[in-house]
Amino acid sequence: MSDIFGVPDQPAQAPTPERRRRVLVPTLVTVAVLIFLGSIFTNLYTDRLWFSSVGYTDVFTKVLLTRIGMFAVFGLLFALVVVGSAYLAWRFRPENPPARRDDPAVRYRQALSPILRPVTIVAALLFTAFAGSVAQGQWQTFQLWRAGGSFGISDAHFSRDVGFFVFDYPWLRFLTTFGFTTVIIAFVVSAFVLYVFGGIRVLGGIRFTRAAQVQLSVIVGFGLLVRAFGYYLDRFGYAVGNSSLFDGIGYTDAMARIPARNVLAIVAIVVALLFFAMIFLKSWTLPGLGLGGLLLASIVIGGIWPYAMQSFQVRPSEPDREGPYIAKNIEATRDAYDVADSQTEDYTAATELTPEELAGSAESRVSSRLLDPTLISDAFQQLQQVRGYYTVPETLDVDRYLLEGSDIPQDVIIAAREVDLAGLQESQRTWSNDHTVYTHGYGVIAAYGNQRGEQGEPVWAVQDIPPVGQIETDIPPRIYFGENSPSYSIVGRPDGADPIEVDIPRGGGGGDDAAGTDGDAQATQNTYDGEGGVAVGSLFHKLLYAVKFNEPNIVLSDRVNENSKILYDRHPRDRVEKVAPWLTVDGDVYPAVVDGRVVWIVDGYTTSNSYPYSEHRSLRTATADTLTQTSAQAALPTDEINYMRNSVKAVVDAYDGSVKLYAWDEDDPILEAWMKVFPDTVEKKSEISDDLMSHLRYPVDLFKVQRDVLARYHVTDAQTFYEDGERWRVPSDPTQGSDSNVLQPPYYLTMSRPGENETPNFSLTSVFLPNSRQNLASFVSVNSEATSEDYGTMQILQLPSDTQVPGPSQIANQFQTDSAVTQALLPFEQSSEARILRGNLLTLPVGGALLYVQPVYIQRSASEGTFPVLQFVAVSFGESVGFGTTLEDALANALGLQPADVPTDVEDPEPDDGGDGGTDGGDAAPAKTTSQWLTEASAAYNAAQQALAAGDLAGYQTQIDAMNTAIVGAQESLNQ
Repeated sequence: MSDIFGVPDQPAQAPTPERRRRVLVPTLVTVAVLIFLGSIFTNLYTDRLWFSSVGYTDVFTKVLLTRIGMFAVFGLLFALVVVGSAYLAWRFRPENPPARRDDPAVRYRQALSPILRPVTIVAALLFTAFAGSVAQGQWQTFQLWRAGGSFGISDAHFSRDVGFFVFDYPWLRFLTTFGFTTVIIAFVVSAFVLYVFGGIRVLGGIRFTRAAQVQLSVIVGFGLLVRAFGYYLDRFGYAVGNSSLFDGIGYTDAMARIPARNVLAIVAIVVALLFFAMIFLKSWTLPGLGLGGLLLASIVIGGIWPYAMQSFQVRPSEPDREGPYIAKNIEATRDAYDVADSQTEDYTAATELTPEELAGSAESRVSSRLLDPTLISDAFQQLQQVRGYYTVPETLDVDRYLLEGSDIPQDVIIAAREVDLAGLQESQRTWSNDHTVYTHGYGVIAAYGNQRGEQGEPVWAVQDIPPVGQIETDIPPRIYFGENSPSYSIVGRPDGADPIEVDIPRGGGGGDDAAGTDGDAQATQNTYDGEGGVAVGSLFHKLLYAVKFNEPNIVLSDRVNENSKILYDRHPRDRVEKVAPWLTVDGDVYPAVVDGRVVWIVDGYTTSNSYPYSEHRSLRTATADTLTQTSAQAALPTDEINYMRNSVKAVVDAYDGSVKLYAWDEDDPILEAWMKVFPDTVEKKSEISDDLMSHLRYPVDLFKVQRDVLARYHVTDAQTFYEDGERWRVPSDPTQGSDSNVLQPPYYLTMSRPGENETPNFSLTSVFLPNSRQNLASFVSVNSEATSEDYGTMQILQLPSDTQVPGPSQIANQFQTDSAVTQALLPFEQSSEARILRGNLLTLPVGGALLYVQPVYIQRSASEGTFPVLQFVAVSFGESVGFGTTLEDALANALGLQPADVPTDVEDPEPDDGGDGGTDGGDAAPAKTTSQWLTEASAAYNAAQQALAAGDLAGYQTQIDAMNTAIVGAQESLNQ
């Protein structure tokens, strides 16, 4: 090149470190911003696709637009006020500010002046993002304020409709807090700018320019006006506030604190006017005196006066002073938690019936559920799992069905057989298997709640794959949406391709009837053809979901084709919370077969923490018990509430994932407001089908909150409430051990309550103990039969205080120490291969007395894969304890009518010496001890599990028969 142009070649110069930094930093910032924006876009767009797939696009759009609008309005307003104040401070700065070297403001000014514009832009963006993020989180408060109406109830002090406190007060409080924060930040930023650019001088004494004086006084004036409005709102805040004695307005609040807030509001307005007068005045004297007076007034009349009144006027006569306000708190709390109509009846727990009459009353009025949903999950798993990649929850659900041979619905323990990827072998855990092959569960498993097999196993109402039993479905009951579904599955196949989703396992018990939808008796695969899911066939959608789930295979795999759909957010609770974000969803989601389809039923609550005078409760604390310790039921969030209604019943289809919301409490004003915000999202109660209605029940979490409230608020007399001598408590669960502090859960039972007709109804029950004691205080139940006219009526059977009726822990101790029971269970206690599990302790009012029932399970503990078997039933009636293999036998034993199947004089069996002895097996067979029979049963069970794993169903049945024979022998050995 130098020869052609006559210019010598120059060596290329490497970029300097400074130039590299100038290029690298903007590049990294740009990449970070693009990644951030791309993540937001991906989440928003995939959410839109999800909402469209379930038919709730309007919910997504309304929520998104509301949040964006609030982000923009409040963010820009905040930034405009703060940055505008800073600009005014800079704009009216002195032309020749002092430049003393010892003044720190000079150094700040020199550093900021060259970069003032970019700093201002960055600060404005940060202020907008900060304020907008805070404001958009209040979108529900804003929408309730816009749509909220009237409760038709006036509060007890201000005579304002409760709707003001629930709908208006939270929004006004947010505006006040936001406005005051804006003024504070504007004042601080303005003062800093004024200081840096010479408007405020601190060396040699604080001095202000006239412009600085006017600007700061105006900002302070606006702040005082906002604070005056805050004082005004504080008056209403006492009605929804907390105190150590009770929530709501008390004597000191009414006589001192509320009047003080009126005075402070007026003083704050006057002082604000004095600061505005600084526009014309040049002295800080009057505004300063006014501000000092406001501070003094807030201390004296806002603090000292209420404290003195509480200490010297209220506390010495607290019951008399606070009595009327306690009465208001009691009334409001009982209304807010919907327990005002609970019926309290005296119950002596003593009977005059003969033993025969008691036995007949128990048989006719109680359909006692023997199977414990917390203990029989393993039995469902082992006997009906079929394959390792299926599972059922740790705690099963109780429902009722009208089954053949019965005129009334019967209690049924039910579970959905869901897919469990953790049950696959390690070699099977590939992306294709996890997300395109093992996509769904199959069918429900159901057992009669009050029946046991000959060997204590469940008696199935529905079993096997495909399902066989009395609960039938119109379509194959595939479970694509459930509590244990994979995070996402991709379903659908190219036209003409073979299906790949595992459906009915080969050799899974179906035989020739194990046909798929195409009638092929050998079909083991299926292709999802439901309406649910998001189409993911296009490259754009593949890229979106590859980013969302951080999985490149979604783009690269041939199994994602033009007909593919992606299923995600599959837990019924999650789906309801997404389509109805204004609902608090019950922690117990349960499956049911409704109108020929498997569905999940979810209870939704509307709540508030602004109901005047009502006591606040923590949802998590109130709903925590034994069941929330398992994965089957979740505790509700930790937020506090003081109003709760079961306003919505939601149904999620297990096959297509569709969500339907039905208005349940149509008189709930909060539900009415949300139905205005999201029209056509909640269907009328009249749209509920008869079959669905038969499976709806009183929600367990609402009942837990109500029993937590009733522990104290069963007392309606203010004086008695203040003395607090009648407080109750929920007992600890006796099945968790004597040292457990976990509360006993409520139980669903079919029973006839005292004073009602003899036809048993589905009910939700619990008991109370007196505070600091273990005897029973009361039995509480609520009619849970949704088809009943008395649905939701709560009955409290209060026991006399002079009668010591044993509580659950005392009854459990009685069962464990009774000589007859201990002798009957002694062989199992001494066996190293068996352990005893005591089931849920049920309390039932029968014949004017109380009947306690507890199932007793036996489980082999020497090997894996065992499950508890219901072998015995313990009952307590009065002071008598009965024990037998059935409830009838145990009840008869307790009442002294006939001997139970299990004797009370069983001795520890000795090893057989080989002498002559007879069993039911024939005279030629040598007698065997109980331990030997149990050993044979164990060996047969292990062989049955091996046969099942190998797919040898005939061998499996043979070994199960051998195990049953051995268990019968063990029982007969006990009876000899």
